[in-house]
Amino acid sequence: MPAINVLANVFTTIDNTESRRKSECIIMPTSKLSGEVLSTLKKDGYIEDFEYFDDKRGGKFKVKLLAKISKCGSISPRFKVKKNEYASWEQQYLPSYSRGMLLVTTNEGVMSHHDALNKGIGGLLIGYVY
Repeated sequence: MPAINVLANVFTTIDNTESRRKSECIIMPTSKLSGEVLSTLKKDGYIEDFEYFDDKRGGKFKVKLLAKISKCGSISPRFKVKKNEYASWEQQYLPSYSRGMLLVTTNEGVMSHHDALNKGIGGLLIGYVY
């Protein structure tokens, strides 16, 4: 059985559900990292809310969408990014300077590249959303 990239599955499920104009989706299996990604998306206003259910088989998230996401995806391989390199990655993954965010995992947890830039820290790129 092939290994499942849980994070890529989160972004793919959200992207597909948004393109079908549905208001909620179920994401399974889950991971601690995917939970942190969802809370970052919620904090930045891309999703309304999410709820975790433990089904004893890896768990699942029920996500309520706001129809605000045009495109999202995981970045693989996870590139290291220094605190002064965000602009070049923005040009590569985001449609314009003021639109969207890169998701970065840092030693302070998962955050948007805007927060990481304000705190002056680098990390690993894990996804993008706009």
